[in-house]
Amino acid sequence: MIEPLRLSFEVACDPERAFSVWTEHISSWWPSDHTVSGEPGTHVVLEPRLGGRIYERSPSGHESEWGEVTAWEPPGRLAYLWHIGADRADATDVEIAFVEVAASVTRVEVEHRGWERLGTERGRQRRDANHSGWDRIIPGFRDRCAIQPAADVQRESRAS
Repeated sequence: MIEPLRLSFEVACDPERAFSVWTEHISSWWPSDHTVSGEPGTHVVLEPRLGGRIYERSPSGHESEWGEVTAWEPPGRLAYLWHIGADRADATDVEIAFVEVAASVTRVEVEHRGWERLGTERGRQRRDANHSGWDRIIPGFRDRCAIQPAADVQRESRAS
């Protein structure tokens, strides 16, 4: 077994807001250089339901599949298969918990597992690459959580 990646960090908002930013407003904080197309203006979609697709749509209209929602329990838990830039057969599992710590403080707990499906060597390489990927996306999420919700609506209306 390859050890799962486990990350835990706090954001300056309640669990409802953190869940909403992660799911409904993912395009507002996800870096374009961490998409399949790499194009600025790429829109990321996480369909809000069990079985929902996770995908990107580039400015030219091309769609690339990233994953599928496997647990939808707002505002406390979200899980999905994750295969951005890879075949669905190579999907790993991501589970995220949003835990209230204090008023307007939420601990986000991420567990990214299933690396052994890729074989030992390839699984370890993908795990290491994903660790640095998480380090790259978490600051944007943390920053977006601290912004007032009205800013999400304004930014996303410009992205559409």
